[in-house]
Amino acid sequence: MNLKKYMMIGGLALGFGLTSCVGDLDLQPNDPNLVNANDPNFNANTLAICYSGIACSGISGPGSSYVSGLDPGTSAYLRMIFTLNEFCSDEMIWIWPDAGVVDITSCSWGINNGLLEGAYYRLIGHIALCNQFLANTKDDTDAETQEMRAQARVLRAYSYYNMIDLFGMSSFITEEAAVGESPVQMKRADLFKWIESELVDVVDNKLISDNPVYGRVGLDGAEGLLARLYLNAEVFSGEGRWADCQARCENIIARHKGGGFEGSGLANHYLYLFARDNDAYMPGGSKKAENEILFGIAFDSDMTQSYGGPSFIIASCISNTHYIPRQNYGCSGEWSCIRGCQEMAERFYGISDVDVRDDLWIRGYLAAGENEAGKWEAEDYSDRFQGFTGAWNTTGGNAIIKFTGRTRNAAEDGGWNMTQLADGTWECGFPATTFATTDQPIIRLADVYLMYAESYINGNVGDRQKALDYVNIVRKRAGAPSYGFTDLTKKGIMDERSRELYLESTRRTDLVRNGMFVGPSQTVWQYKGNIDNNEGTRIADRNAVYPIPYAVRAAQPEFEQNPGY
Repeated sequence: MNLKKYMMIGGLALGFGLTSCVGDLDLQPNDPNLVNANDPNFNANTLAICYSGIACSGISGPGSSYVSGLDPGTSAYLRMIFTLNEFCSDEMIWIWPDAGVVDITSCSWGINNGLLEGAYYRLIGHIALCNQFLANTKDDTDAETQEMRAQARVLRAYSYYNMIDLFGMSSFITEEAAVGESPVQMKRADLFKWIESELVDVVDNKLISDNPVYGRVGLDGAEGLLARLYLNAEVFSGEGRWADCQARCENIIARHKGGGFEGSGLANHYLYLFARDNDAYMPGGSKKAENEILFGIAFDSDMTQSYGGPSFIIASCISNTHYIPRQNYGCSGEWSCIRGCQEMAERFYGISDVDVRDDLWIRGYLAAGENEAGKWEAEDYSDRFQGFTGAWNTTGGNAIIKFTGRTRNAAEDGGWNMTQLADGTWECGFPATTFATTDQPIIRLADVYLMYAESYINGNVGDRQKALDYVNIVRKRAGAPSYGFTDLTKKGIMDERSRELYLESTRRTDLVRNGMFVGPSQTVWQYKGNIDNNEGTRIADRNAVYPIPYAVRAAQPEFEQNPGY
């Protein structure tokens, strides 16, 4: 056992109030199982920190954090990824006028935005955790540890992927660095090559299990991340890798053929993928034939508590108990922060009555002030936002509920009806908890099918009929009518990706990749560019990436800034 006391942050420790973070990244926890190298579970327990670094903000409960200077809930890993990929998109708006968040929502951020600093440090902090594990196990040659090392490499690659996606350039360091060595800045194209080499090694040399235990990443997750890297290669490296993306998608699809929805490997019921007991569809889950979640992060209301992840998404999408009984969604919170944009709702116009993917939405079927027996008195959701004045005053939009704390229907008939009792309570068969037990998908098989189709559309590679069939199997599972060849367009695939993957932290990346976020072909939605502009406006090319935060460059002045900032 090589117990290397590893530090990644180096000079950055002074940049964002990270002095309390330094001790955490030295990995000197109080739990003796994580300190005693002679404990037989030492490696497994320290690898668990690499996973919990994505799920939780800290190791001492939901109020603790590896990153100081920012609210632990706000700075939770998956919440930061969600914030920076969804708030600025045409899918939803965070309607509380919070400092920092408004800048993300309106795409008007600058180098001093605290959320960007928090996200940057959260990502490099997680990379440090993975580096620590890899350094400590460098000399271990047993098969079990080698498998765990492969998992840590994939988790680290996921964080580096998020760095080049969000920030372009990244602080970079590996477990091979000397103690106390500072990270260097790596260009986007160079880091793309490094991530590719890591994932190709793990996948092609089968260093990781194709049948992982529940809660861990396996071959599907690693290759799914590689496919997603290739999907964005033109943006990340300057060279399209569409055929490589398709090849990786085909590998994954082949491993899932024969089970699930019409032999596609997809889960039979879309909404069950986001329910309290969606662990059945996770790697290692009980529904192996429908094992659609290729890479996911496990949560538990008792053991894995976080104000990020599904706990955050569920509570944020529930607007108030007057027309959305939070107990009906297995949640004790009602944060009233997220509402869907008109552009998001428009993608379901004409198919909303048959497409199951918006079945849990609240669209306001009563006009304001009306009250009919047996129905909720609801706001008049007109899709367009009428003001940006705070959660209780902003009108318009839709409650785009998708993740829930409710369980799958036992009969698996797609039913989601709950029973309201005479005393006003709800007979749900599941508890309403503060923290969700719902697991969070990172990459799903449906995404893989759509990646293949997009690669055909944008790269003119692969099989046309197969691309259409792959889109249509996703649509058929949802109940939507089939696409025809004339629908295999950039807009067609982007609309379908949004319908299928909304609230799954992919939208900003999709918009950037397809020239719809910045540039001459960009689309415009409400409040884009200026929170005071109800109609929205165009934004500058610099917004294709976030800036390197001021604190990072203050700590390491040799680091370059992204163009335009």
